[in-house]
Order: sequence, then structure tokens, then C-alpha cells
Amino acid sequence: MFEYDNRIAIGVSGGKDSLALLKILWEIEQDKPKSELIAISIDEGISGYRDEALRIAKRYCKEFDVEVYIASFQELFNETMDEIAERDRELGTCSYCGVLRRKALNLAAKEVSADRLATGHNLDDMAQSVLLNILRGDIQRIEGFEPGGKDMETFVRRVKPLCEIPEKETTFYAYINDLEFQNIPCPYASEAMRNDVRQFLNMMEVKRPGTKYIVYQTGVKLRPEDLESQIINRCQLCGAPTTGNICRACELTREG
Repeated sequence: MFEYDNRIAIGVSGGKDSLALLKILWEIEQDKPKSELIAISIDEGISGYRDEALRIAKRYCKEFDVEVYIASFQELFNETMDEIAERDRELGTCSYCGVLRRKALNLAAKEVSADRLATGHNLDDMAQSVLLNILRGDIQRIEGFEPGGKDMETFVRRVKPLCEIPEKETTFYAYINDLEFQNIPCPYASEAMRNDVRQFLNMMEVKRPGTKYIVYQTGVKLRPEDLESQIINRCQLCGAPTTGNICRACELTREG
């Protein structure tokens, strides 16, 4: 997942998972003098929500003496998430945000010359994503369930160190380490299908302990062995690998 001399960009949102990851990697990095950490925060432009998260992210980056790079939807895509939410669209707000955040994180990681991009996705997140993609019939997207990531041209290798850690454990870690974190939900979260999947998996985990881990492992087993074989084109607009002529991020931003 990591090498001794990696320059690691950490996606820091201000939530418990990303702050836990920041602290853990910072502690490990103290014994790895040839490695480097840099935090990346994305400002989606969500009024009354993202400002608090960015304040918290900046606070801990300063405390750990980790440089923070902030990229915004406005700068990258010429509109904020609030503006996207107000326009006529077929997809839910979270569908836009998820696609654009992934692209923003990769662009920011490239900008800071990182060779790894670490995100705070926990076991709950991963299991939810597997089930979401199955329910949507989008099996191709399950190729992302490689915790150590894949080396792909134009993409910074993305790793998920917390992928087998339940959310309740990252929450506990944040509390026992007195980490301040944003715990109010995004104002657009109620639109997301992920909420229904989250509730279902939580219910199943209570009745059938181990369900989340089994769902996650199912995603790992379903992913293609050769990810690059799934990519057959380059986006005509931005050059990113895609299975079509235009990548999903460019399709969504072009709609506006």
C-alpha cells in the first residue's frame, strides 16, 4: 500500500475518518524520514456546511505541521455544489458530488506531486458502495475495491488504509484522542440512496454480525484482476481513462 519514500496526499474532509487517518499516518511518518505527508481538502461550495469542516481540517494540519492544499469546485468546474443542486438535473445531488470529488482529489494529488492518495473510507463505506453498485447494476465500478490501489496512467494511486475498520471504531478512536470533527450531515445527504443502504446494512449487522465485512469481501472478489483492460478510451475533453468517449465527470459538468 505504501513505500518508505512515498509522498502521500491525504484526503482530509474534517470528518472523523479522515482526521483519524491523518493522525495515524502522521504518527507512522515520524519514523519514516524519507516519506512526506500533505493534506488535501476539497471545498465543494456547500453553504453553512463545508466552512466548518475546512476550519477543523486546517486546525489539525497546523497541529501536526502538515501542509494543506485546498481545491474548490468553483475553481475546477466553474460552479459550486449549491449551484449544481439548484439546476434542473436527472441525477441526485450526491451523484454529482461523488463523481466531481473523486476527480478533484485526483487533480489536487497530481498538483502536489503525490504518488499515493490516501482516503478515509472505512468498512461501512466500502460495504455500502458494493451494495449500491450491485443495486444499480453497475458492476464495473466495483473495480475500485482494491485497498492498495492500482497504478494507472494519469491517476494518482488511491489507497484506503481504513477499509476493513468499522465506522464505530474510527469514531471511538476520534473520541479517545479528543479529535474535534464535523458530525453534522451534509444538507443534501437525505437525497442519497446510500442512506437507505446504510440503514439496511446496520440492521443486518445487528442481526447477522459480520455482514458488512462479507459484503465488502464480495466486492473484492468481484473486481476485475486486470483493471487496465477495462479502460479502452481516453476522455475527449480531459484525457482521463474512460470506457466511453467522455468521462463521467466531464459529462456531468458539461450538462451545466
